[in-house]
Amino acid sequence: MGGLVESQIAFAMEALNTFDLPLVEQVLEGERRLNAMEIETDEEVCNIIARRQPAARDLRLLMAASKCITNLERAGDEARKIAKRTRRVALETNARSISIAEIKISGEMALHILRRALDAFARMDTVATAQIIKDDEAIDNEFRAFMRKLVTYMLEDPRTISIGLDYLFIAKSIERIGDHSTNIAELVVYVVSGTDIRHVPRGPAWTRP
Repeated sequence: MGGLVESQIAFAMEALNTFDLPLVEQVLEGERRLNAMEIETDEEVCNIIARRQPAARDLRLLMAASKCITNLERAGDEARKIAKRTRRVALETNARSISIAEIKISGEMALHILRRALDAFARMDTVATAQIIKDDEAIDNEFRAFMRKLVTYMLEDPRTISIGLDYLFIAKSIERIGDHSTNIAELVVYVVSGTDIRHVPRGPAWTRP
């Protein structure tokens, strides 16, 4: 399932870079497969809990797996949103009137963080988790920088407002992919130590529990 979500995000970003409408449709088709996989995997987790009645770390692992599936599905939803917005943008005559360099950079970063989060989950690597959480802030910074630039574009040329809003929603979807990846990484700490760090305040010097 993680591999499919990675492909969905990569295809959505490629479609945005090239305005490839057939690739947009491929992402939308992949979303249906992803939803089916979520239901199937969730049912399997429930069956394992019912049959084996796990406790302690085993139970935490199954609960984390279920939450990981939810975050993957939501990341896939954001890829779908990017694809649908791309389809709208591609039909605009001024589609390339706004530089989207920050979006491209953020998309690459979000995909990289997702891959690392899934790897950390597979290996139960809490050291990698701490770095992933820190790196997600870079995506947030790119989003804020792009948002400021968009506001400037739209104030200077009202004709860019419509397409600017589409790009803003795309950038927000990328930021959310980073957030879902961070959620997956945080589950590693929960499984290993039993500590839920989802709402723990973090500064620049934050380290793993």
